[in-house]
Amino acid sequence: MQLTLPVFSTQLVVFGLNHTTAPIEIRERVSFSPDRLKHALQDFINHKLAQEIVIISTCNRTELYCSSETDRDNSNEIIEWLSDYHTTPNQSLRKHLYTYRYTEAVRHLLRVASGLDSMILGEPQILGQLKSAYRAAKETNTLGKILGKLFQHSFLVAKQVRTDTAISSSPVSVAFAAVRLAQQIFGDLQENTALLIGAGETIELAARHLHENGLRRMIVANRTIERARHLAKEFAGYAITLEEIPDHLAEADIVISSTASTTHVLMQPTVKQAIKIRKHRPMFMVDIAVPRDIEPSVGELADVYLYSVDDLNEVIQESMRSRQQAAHQAEEIIDTQVMHFIGWLNSLNAITTICDLREQAQQIRHELATKAKRMVENGKPASEAIDYLAHTLTNTLLHTPCTQLRQASYNGNNDLILAAQQLFLLADE
Repeated sequence: MQLTLPVFSTQLVVFGLNHTTAPIEIRERVSFSPDRLKHALQDFINHKLAQEIVIISTCNRTELYCSSETDRDNSNEIIEWLSDYHTTPNQSLRKHLYTYRYTEAVRHLLRVASGLDSMILGEPQILGQLKSAYRAAKETNTLGKILGKLFQHSFLVAKQVRTDTAISSSPVSVAFAAVRLAQQIFGDLQENTALLIGAGETIELAARHLHENGLRRMIVANRTIERARHLAKEFAGYAITLEEIPDHLAEADIVISSTASTTHVLMQPTVKQAIKIRKHRPMFMVDIAVPRDIEPSVGELADVYLYSVDDLNEVIQESMRSRQQAAHQAEEIIDTQVMHFIGWLNSLNAITTICDLREQAQQIRHELATKAKRMVENGKPASEAIDYLAHTLTNTLLHTPCTQLRQASYNGNNDLILAAQQLFLLADE
């Protein structure tokens, strides 16, 4: 079954870049920090670039979902806005961007929500990130009928994919990959100490994987000490503030960092001093954040093994082969659900006509019902009034369609006759 694109003037488009189209150096330039997201949404609307906008910004992607009731293509203006907002050269940005419209825009979001477009196939964290982006747009009043329906639909599809397939059956995540890499370097983790910087979902997953793999000593550093204490308590670790990191860094064999900071949390001089105190025992560091938490030059130090999210890709590829068959099943679900959403989008074109038709029918019904009641009031039998109402209502409602069909037949317009047969479910004789 093929569905046509909406015939009314509505733009539904996605502009974005992700881990497959842009290196981390570009992704961190155009990321939207959580504390600036609502400002960006409002600024976009203030520029009158679309009626609706949702912005998704994670370590692996930045995407703008836009909807407008217009047939004007303002792609260049939207890309210009993204470039200006992040003070990133336009041409440098363009070569990493992708654009999806209508059906492909719908398909892309459903794949993203289901974890099929992630570095880690089937990873569940992206769904929570989409819901956060949805809430931010809703609270900023940049979410309308089209994108509101689309995102709600994507949440339901993601749930169906996870319920009906084995896409999430194996423990694969950036955090899992980081811990697996640490095991490759250190072997048994029981005698190692880990410093986790941040207290969000990714760090919590890393803490859980480290604990499950035998790590006994854990330090959690966070800007808000209460959140660090809450996470540390669960895994028998202890909490410190970000400012206290230099005092404890030398204790850490493993450092995993994922904060929302827009500046580096860990600088090269601090790490250099820690290595000196450790007497050059190796230190394994994973920077999952975008923008990066750890100054890239730290990787140049001897005895430091620094990995970014992009470097984890090889480990991730090895871990996700078991999900490939489930991904094929998920794609079939998504194909069906794309058609359902486009069908709903197409149906919006008929709403005005349906409302006009109902209003016309209600007006005729009201006029004839008033006459029938008056007949009864004037002494006519109720049965006669009912017969009059039924006969006249039927003739009045059918008069215009029948007249138009006769004229269509006279003019040789068989398309209208075939449409009427389909519309009223009439047998074709």
